[in-house]
Amino acid sequence: MDLSPKQIVNELNRHIIGQDEAKKAVAIALRNRYRRAQLSAELREEITPKNIIMKGPTGVGKTEIARRLAKLVKAPFIKVEATKYTEVGYVGKDVEGMVRDLVECAIRLVKDEKTAEVSVKATEAAELRMVKILAEVKKGERGELDRKIFEDNLLQSLRQGAFDNLAIEAEVRDDPKSMELVPGGAAINLGSIFGEMLPPRKKKRKFTVKEAMKLFIAEEAEKLIDDDAVKDEALRRAENDGIIFIDEIDKIAGKNNTSGADVSREGVQRDILPIVEGSTVMTKYGPVKTDYMLFIAAGAFHVARVEDLIPELQGRFPVSVELKSLTKEDFVNILTNTEHSLTQQYAVLLAVDNIDLRFTPDAIEAIAEISEEINLTSEDIGARRLHTVMEYLLEDISYNAGGDYPMTQVEINRAYVEEHLRSMTRDRDLKKYVL
Repeated sequence: MDLSPKQIVNELNRHIIGQDEAKKAVAIALRNRYRRAQLSAELREEITPKNIIMKGPTGVGKTEIARRLAKLVKAPFIKVEATKYTEVGYVGKDVEGMVRDLVECAIRLVKDEKTAEVSVKATEAAELRMVKILAEVKKGERGELDRKIFEDNLLQSLRQGAFDNLAIEAEVRDDPKSMELVPGGAAINLGSIFGEMLPPRKKKRKFTVKEAMKLFIAEEAEKLIDDDAVKDEALRRAENDGIIFIDEIDKIAGKNNTSGADVSREGVQRDILPIVEGSTVMTKYGPVKTDYMLFIAAGAFHVARVEDLIPELQGRFPVSVELKSLTKEDFVNILTNTEHSLTQQYAVLLAVDNIDLRFTPDAIEAIAEISEEINLTSEDIGARRLHTVMEYLLEDISYNAGGDYPMTQVEINRAYVEEHLRSMTRDRDLKKYVL
């Protein structure tokens, strides 16, 4: 998708409020990938992505910007926590695991696309399998009908959903479960490793026709998909389009620790360095180069600073952007101007129980004011504060909803907000006087 940086920012604006500097940086990084792809192979080898480091409190949109960006261009994307990795020689996950996870994500992404491409053929093949089973189950109803006509009638009824809840017994593939060979390591499916050497195992199961059709379609689609083509395309995408988001990088920014729980912090930075610089990681699908992956690191940096990272790692993140704390205006926009906003989510949830929930503009303003002030007087958790406030606000309505009541309209105004959030605001006012 060859979107211009401005178009990318406009797409991000539909879901994320504010943080224009960060949006601009990731939009340029994404566009540069498209520009690089148009160059000759010789020039492409020379141009590497300009990795980004984001500074800002939790809940202001760091992860969401990266996730939405990847979704926009259907790029393989994973989010990892820097704190879950340990230096080589310590018990825990090694940093190469992030690249293996990205490859697994790319495999799933490509497989889903290929499955969608063959879905029509797979559905037809699955229907033929099901009709044979139904013909056996319903053979007593055939009577004088010709076999072909009888099966055509069954197929028509199957497509109309007439047999959805009918219980049948069918034979499906029995895939071995994944297992961890090393504690804390990735789960490994032995069936996928030795699959070519071992004959496929089958087992009989009872389920409804609707459930069986889903399994049959998945099995038939897998027969039509070329696994080697999936693997090659997935590796290509992981290497050239992959995005790895390393969160909590400030938590490993300690320097010169020689003892205690933080002894391996600098070691983790040194282990991450070759991955970000560009190296080859072995995966079960083959070697993967990390030279052209885009790395986005993020952290609150309340205690540590970006300068506390080892210089070599700092140098691999040339673009640094700071995300700001959310203001009252930002909260108002989040509640009203984003797709599938929080107010819309609660409205559709409660509509299931016949509650027509509506928010007045002054109620939205009151919710935004309270959210901003609580963030200022206690921990700043950004937009996540809205979830806390909304849950408290609608607790009574959610609890009393349900049952065979007719549709009831409930209007939330400023007076309702202030009355139901009085306990939260009282705690907030007291904190002003606590040393």
